[in-house]
Amino acid sequence: MSEMLALDFMRQAFVAALLAGVAAPLVGTFLVQRRMSLIGDGMGHVALAGVAVGILTGQQPVLTALVAAVLAGVAIELIRASGRTSGDVALAVMFYGGIALGVVLIARSSASNPSNLTAYLFGAILTTSSGDLVLLATLAVVVLVVTTVLRQRFFAVANDEEYARSAGLPVLAYNLVLAVLTAVTVVVSMRIVGLLLISALMIVPNATAQLLARSFGASVRWAVLVGVVSSVGGVALSYEAGTPSGGTIVLLAIGLFLGVTVVTALVGQARRAAHRRAERHDHEHGPRCGHEAVEHDGHVDYLHDGHRHAAHEGHYDEHGRHEEVGTR
Repeated sequence: MSEMLALDFMRQAFVAALLAGVAAPLVGTFLVQRRMSLIGDGMGHVALAGVAVGILTGQQPVLTALVAAVLAGVAIELIRASGRTSGDVALAVMFYGGIALGVVLIARSSASNPSNLTAYLFGAILTTSSGDLVLLATLAVVVLVVTTVLRQRFFAVANDEEYARSAGLPVLAYNLVLAVLTAVTVVVSMRIVGLLLISALMIVPNATAQLLARSFGASVRWAVLVGVVSSVGGVALSYEAGTPSGGTIVLLAIGLFLGVTVVTALVGQARRAAHRRAERHDHEHGPRCGHEAVEHDGHVDYLHDGHRHAAHEGHYDEHGRHEEVGTR
């Protein structure tokens, strides 16, 4: 690790990965709530056309990609809000037209070569310049501040638009803001994981977080943690293994998801088995059974073999382990 940190381009790569690892899961949380998990892919297709315009005109590709992605995000929300049955077709035309236009324009650019297209499609974090880093940091801070300030409102709108509308919230306005934030996140993540893999960094950490968290706030924190570990760890692994950074980051995120899935399944099985064992015993609990009695939700539990038992229709239900008694 010290060898990597001694290299200037690796330090910049780690900072860029950290920014993407924080911003992408934050926005992805609300996309998952709205069941729009793949919308980042569509915006990435349109952003490629913006990149191509920047390369062709000699402008900063990050800025032109940002303009294209923001326009796409606004168009998506307006089409969705119109409720037209042809909305899906219009979005598909926009998304596929964006990537086709990007490919054609990049091919026409005299300053372009095939590696340029690959870098934007699949990520090239090691080529991130200090100028790119400043712009990415600014955009990431915007995402962090806005999602923090509007988190409760975003959650209300994403969870139930009709209820939010009846409560007086400007649903379309908040959806447009979220669409713009998604566009910004696409651009922030563009050089890190590539336009074709952006949705993975938005969605997979949130899928992992949902396995670990029991509340929305905890889910957001877990998603950001998994996103940071995946992005920063993926950069380190890609440097050591000589693999593309974008693909390595996404594979690490998927590996964490699969690992957590297996562990949570095993823990669930162990808890269910412990519960069944705790219920099966011949001892009759009562005031003189010799086990400590604990008041709990209007009834009495008895401490037995590290578990709290309550009589229920001829058997005993487990209401928690002994260590939890003091917390209730």
